[in-house]
Amino acid sequence: MKIYTKTGDKGYTSLIGGTRVPKHHLRIESYGTVDELNSYIGLIRDQQMSEYDKDVLKQIQDRLFTIGSSLAADPEKSKMQIPDLHLADIELLEQEMDRMNETLPQLRHFILPGGNNTISYCHIARCVCRRAERLSVHLAEESTVDEKVNIYLNRLSDYLFTLARMVAHTDKVPENQWIPRL
Repeated sequence: MKIYTKTGDKGYTSLIGGTRVPKHHLRIESYGTVDELNSYIGLIRDQQMSEYDKDVLKQIQDRLFTIGSSLAADPEKSKMQIPDLHLADIELLEQEMDRMNETLPQLRHFILPGGNNTISYCHIARCVCRRAERLSVHLAEESTVDEKVNIYLNRLSDYLFTLARMVAHTDKVPENQWIPRL
């Protein structure tokens, strides 16, 4: 399989199913942002953290490929079998957040991003995840999107926030609390 197709040079690309759309199409923006998120998750996995957390992040990366496949398919024309997202995938994120929250101090303030590279990467990924969710929700208003996709992206941004807090806690980095000026 060649990496280039010579069919996208004029600003159009194909969805799974063959439909040609402009590269700025909301469906392309949606799965492109999920791909960007997946790259940031890879960057987080490359940091110093437990093998357990790296394994969870790899599972998340796999689910993001599943989501990308779902978003890249034309719901009216695609006959290709694509992987499914399951409720258990969402539950894993919730279980992981519950596990981390057992150790973390109670959240009493908003947290400013930063502290060390890993914490910052988690916050960047969280923001990209929120953008992916906004785009996917917008797409769902115009076209078919599996509702589990939007739920997963919502939980994933919460997971990434919690992971940033857990990294700070494990690395003994004080949380960067926002104390509003009054």
